[in-house]
This record gives sequence, structure tokens and C-alpha cells, in this order.
Amino acid sequence: MTKVHLLGANKSYDRSVQTVSVNQVVVLEGYSYDSYVVYEVTRDKWGITYHLVNLRTHEFHTSDLIRPLSEKFGIGIYYDDANPKFLDPLETAALLTKAKEKKAEEEKKAKEAREEYERIAKIGAERLRPLIPTDAKAVIIGTLRVNECDSYTDYYDYSIARTVILGFSKHTRNLFSEMRKHAANFEETAYLAEYNADYEHRENYSMGDGMYLGRNKYSGWTIEKEPICDLEKFIERYAHTAGDEANLCMKAPQRENEAQQPTATADPSTLSLEIVEYSEKAIAVFGDTKPIKDVLKNLNGLFRANLTYKGERRAGWIYSKKQELKVREALATCIRV
Repeated sequence: MTKVHLLGANKSYDRSVQTVSVNQVVVLEGYSYDSYVVYEVTRDKWGITYHLVNLRTHEFHTSDLIRPLSEKFGIGIYYDDANPKFLDPLETAALLTKAKEKKAEEEKKAKEAREEYERIAKIGAERLRPLIPTDAKAVIIGTLRVNECDSYTDYYDYSIARTVILGFSKHTRNLFSEMRKHAANFEETAYLAEYNADYEHRENYSMGDGMYLGRNKYSGWTIEKEPICDLEKFIERYAHTAGDEANLCMKAPQRENEAQQPTATADPSTLSLEIVEYSEKAIAVFGDTKPIKDVLKNLNGLFRANLTYKGERRAGWIYSKKQELKVREALATCIRV
């Protein structure tokens, strides 16, 4: 039960046999090459466990097998069997004290971070619940991915730096046209609102990321659709995201009285409008747009109630930069000087 056989080294070791003692210095070879001191040795039915403290970082570690350096093979913790090194018991005690203090401080910070996370999530859950349409079957999510790939170790992955909720859907079909429509709701994903076949990814296979919109799988903004199978689990999953109001980029629902109100007519020359560069590939029209909404719509614009411009939420119309000249010519008498 206590014997192990290392196939690569083709050697067997009995974990019930103690190889090092308290205060002895050992080293991690083949990875970080850090040194450790043994501060305690315990034994159970599975063999011996060595309790260690890193001499550099003052972090706790354990090992169930410490081999002689003369038999080095691969990554592992070794002891110098030719010239063993020991620390004075007082030095070991001092290192152990520092390690305990560091661990206590890390646990304190982790607890504070956990409590803060729960506080924000509680606020987010209360904020998100009333925003979910009763007929919603899926949500459109934008995620900012950060490249974590390491070609040296053949490791390919990414982390999520930020998540935003772009809108909801009445169906669960994955449609890129729908993703593009919601991309315009957020300034940093607005460039994905323009059709580009290279942005459409279909990874519907094992270990794939499904269907998503984005320039790159491992970095930058991506947009995908996620079905809402359980409302409470969905709220729990995105409560912390909703805790920051800036992450809620859904189009504001149209009120019933606004929907029934006829479009007012106005002299375009009296309107106050401005055309701004919204993103790398998009422009936006802000201002008194309601009286000329039909004109703006005929210019192939997309109205969004929650655009973010210079840190502020504003309602406006989104256009591709390719249409900028056409839009400016059509609204020449309306643009604010």
C-alpha cells in the first residue's frame, strides 16, 4: 500500500521509509528550483508525509515522496544525499512563524474578497431579476477574453476579464445575425455589429466553444448565446456581473404608451444632433433623433437605448463607418455645429 513505482525512472520507493528529517533542506528540481525546509513529518496508513516551508516565499507545501539527488529523474523534490544541509531549529521556527502569518493574512484577504463578492452579487441579483423578460429563453453574452496560451508548454486557453449582458432572446437558435444586432448595444463590441464572415465561429464539436462571434478565440471580445434553462440558476450565475450596472447593456424595453404614441413631425433644422466616432468600425448619431427616426432607420441604422459614450449611457443610432458619408449628407441640416 505504501510502495510506489516511477515508470520513467524505473525505480520503486517505499513511502513508509523516512528519507529526510526535520530541519533538513530539500529542493524542487526541474521546475522552480526553490528550496524548502522540513518542519514536520507525519505518518499514516498510506505512508509518510513531509510538511515543508518554502525558504523564499514562506508558503506551506507537502510531499509524500522525497528522493535522493543522486537518483534524480524528472521533476520532483530531492534531498542532497552527498552533502545534506540542515537549518538551525530556531531558523526553522522563525520560518514557520512567517509562513503562519502569511497564511493567516491570505485567509483574511480571501474572506474579505468573498464577502465583497457576495455583497455585489446580492445587489446584482435584485437588479437583474426585473430586467429579464417573461418570455426570455436565452441571453446574449459578451465576454472579454485574455490570452493565456503558452506555446512552449503546448498550453492553449484563455481567461475571462469581463462579462456583459447584451440582451435576451425569445428562442434558443444560434443566429449570428441576432448576435450582431446585440453587439451594437455595447461600445466595445459595436465593431462586431458589422457583417464579417471571419468573425463567425462554428465550433460545434467536442472541446469546441460552440457558435460565437469574435475576431479571435483566445483574446478580445466575443459574443455568444446561452440558453436560460433555469431562471434562478441563471440569476445566480450572472448576479455578480449585474452587480456593476455598466455590465448591463440591454436595449431598454419600449413602454406601451410610447409604442402607441404617433411619431411627431419636426423641422430638421431645429433639431440638435451630433455624429461621433463610436468605435473603430462604427459611428453613432445622438441627440433629438425621435422626430426623424424613420429617416435614420431608412439609412440602415440600428437604434440602441443604452449606448456607452465617454462613460455615459445615451440613446442613439449605430451605423457602419462605411455609411458615414451617406449619413452626414442626409443629416447635413440637423447636425449640431
